[in-house]
Amino acid sequence: MSDEEREEKELDLTSPEVVNKYKSAAEIVNKALQLVVKECKPKAKIVDICEKGDVFIREQTCNMYKNVKRKIERGVAFPTCLSVNNTVCHFSPLASDTSELEGGDMVKIDMGCHIDGFIAIVAHTHVVQDGSVTGRQADVVAAANTAAEVALRLVRPGKKNKDVTDAIQKVAAAYDCKIVEGVLSHQLKQFVIDGNKVILSISNPDTRVDDAEFEENEVYAVDIVASTGEGKPKLLDEKQTTIYKRAVDKNYHLKMKTSRFIFSEINQRFPILPFTARALEEKRARLGLVECVNHDLLQPYPVLHEKPGEYVAHIKFTVLLMPNGSDRITSHPLQELQPTKTIDDPEIKAWLALGTKTKKKGGGKKKKGKKGDKTEESTEAEAEAEPMDASTSDGAS
Repeated sequence: MSDEEREEKELDLTSPEVVNKYKSAAEIVNKALQLVVKECKPKAKIVDICEKGDVFIREQTCNMYKNVKRKIERGVAFPTCLSVNNTVCHFSPLASDTSELEGGDMVKIDMGCHIDGFIAIVAHTHVVQDGSVTGRQADVVAAANTAAEVALRLVRPGKKNKDVTDAIQKVAAAYDCKIVEGVLSHQLKQFVIDGNKVILSISNPDTRVDDAEFEENEVYAVDIVASTGEGKPKLLDEKQTTIYKRAVDKNYHLKMKTSRFIFSEINQRFPILPFTARALEEKRARLGLVECVNHDLLQPYPVLHEKPGEYVAHIKFTVLLMPNGSDRITSHPLQELQPTKTIDDPEIKAWLALGTKTKKKGGGKKKKGKKGDKTEESTEAEAEAEPMDASTSDGAS
């Protein structure tokens, strides 16, 4: 085994230390999401909430791994975004932005944390109101959540990425919703937020990915975005884009002094993972980022929009494909939903009935007289999910 292969092997889930770092990052981002949801109130400024999410992650990660010999990078893996109503994703405005939340807004919260490059990401949909979410808002949240629950059960060793793509579209259709085009679920590796193994949201001739089979000890960010509209989002204003990632394989000698200054700062502070332009001096950033993007030194994360009047829901979670089954490490409870649709499809119900844990080999015979007897069996049962429909109005996992 070469040193490179040995290093690669040590950095997957076979290492308890790696698993611990993923779970520590997940614990922090779950708490950050909880904080952000509480801040989503009428008249709250969106930029202030985004900043609170990022600051919380930075502060919490800063307190970890202080007294270690090797410097361990840690912090924000994906800046906090709040995308409202028909805005699909990546809205994380600059400090000068005055956008505020209003009662009834449907807010998609998206954020990520890493410890030593081991990334935990989460996205959640919250409606700014008290009481149950009803009507088409409830339908689209239920569609995204049920699709996420199905995906959790199909992202498992031996299954293929196409299996997940087909299933989530079927779930969304059952709620008379569409899965949004162009959303990709990626394998995660150390310091890699967009790994080569990919799950497409929708199969179409314009977007193709390699067929891939899930394997034990892999990690995935499963990303589900559903819409009451056509699910074909558009870029309306490039100036809204504030999140970028360094394209590490690209080089170019920038002409403008401002661009060179900004790019140098990005290389020092954000060499690999996505960052928000809010972290840079605003006037310089506005000027310098344009040349960097035009010459492909930065990969932009554009703010996309569905048609006005439509609702968009976003659920994203990080899952570890452990030897004993799939371990979803990021999530947040949903509000109570009262969707208008009922899931009758037997295939969807069969997917939701699948457990997320792997049963031990050996015929499944029960041993008597030991305390731990039913742990495996009960875990499997607990992992079963119910479809969210008109007859099931409580919040989900």
